[in-house]
Amino acid sequence: MATATKSIDAALARATESGALAGTVGVVTRDGETIYEGAHGRRTIGDDAPMTTDTVVWIASMTKAITGAAAMQLVEQGKLSLDTPAAEVVPDIARVPVLEGFDDDGKPRTRAPKRAITLRHLLTHSSGFSYDMWNASTGRYAQAVGLPPLTNCENAGLFTALAFDPGEGWEYGIGIDWAGKMVEAASGTDLQSYMRANIFTPLGMHDTSFTITAAQRAKLSAMHARLEDGSLTAMPFEIVQEPEFFMGGGGLYGTALDYSRFAQTILGGGALNGTRILAADTVAEMSRNNMGDVNVAPMRSAVAMLTKDSDFYPGMVCKWGLSFLINTEVTPQGRSAGSLAWAGLANTYYWIDPIKQITGVFASQVLPFFDDQAIGAFRAFESAVYASL
Repeated sequence: MATATKSIDAALARATESGALAGTVGVVTRDGETIYEGAHGRRTIGDDAPMTTDTVVWIASMTKAITGAAAMQLVEQGKLSLDTPAAEVVPDIARVPVLEGFDDDGKPRTRAPKRAITLRHLLTHSSGFSYDMWNASTGRYAQAVGLPPLTNCENAGLFTALAFDPGEGWEYGIGIDWAGKMVEAASGTDLQSYMRANIFTPLGMHDTSFTITAAQRAKLSAMHARLEDGSLTAMPFEIVQEPEFFMGGGGLYGTALDYSRFAQTILGGGALNGTRILAADTVAEMSRNNMGDVNVAPMRSAVAMLTKDSDFYPGMVCKWGLSFLINTEVTPQGRSAGSLAWAGLANTYYWIDPIKQITGVFASQVLPFFDDQAIGAFRAFESAVYASL
């Protein structure tokens, strides 16, 4: 193993050798070539099955970029538009109000939005939709009106109120689940079938899907919870397998190897190994700031068991593309300004660096999000990648 690869591998291994994480997987490419792929630890803490590069994990919100790509395919075809009202495609979205507060008896006070939600709003998290784990008022509203948890994948769960008028702020939320609904309406098929035909099969992402096959289940990682004493325990967790809708904002299972293929496709301007799924101009549009003067804001935890406070780069202005986090300065780990990235709730992370032609994918399976040990392991992994160049 080359010295550079050894340093990356060592960074990935430390977290499992110390017991901080049950299992880790990492995949790195540069200039279209895989320079590292490796795995350490166990799929389930205390069990014998090893974590491997083809271990299946819940990629959660790493789903969002794939849904964004699906939507942009349909924009290319003229079946969707970024800036016309989304209600022209999914009329039910017009029913969603803006939450202004609560009466003394706990009844929500709402009003109609000042403007229509668009696909661009949905893909940039500027629609006003939020998540209850980062917005206590959203959770209070859902409880007051009897909405099911989003992870139940029931249509009713999509009708939470907006935190602000579309286009007037940034808050991480369920907007891309609605974008998935738009993909279904415009394509005439369900989101899983659409992605399989237009993204997964063309790119060779054979282990990525919303519903877990028998073959995937045989190599599925368990979910883990961080206990108060810092130890880990395996916990029961699975996205509903017979859903009313496929959760375009966070429902996919897959492997780090598969996601690396998607990341390389974005880095390649929409093509991988001669197979094109998006036009280069479309990827360029997806990769630029699409939220104007609005900036990404820190995400403050409202549900401690699911997430910690998360701010990827304190003090740095960050923007959002369609749909990626964009850092506007070089990061402490060495990632170039203008890179694309995001993560999944169970502490899966990826980045796409168009300047240095690098993609990286890191996977663990532990809650809460932005767990100190998990984010520390990811930072060390990424730092080792750039230090090896």
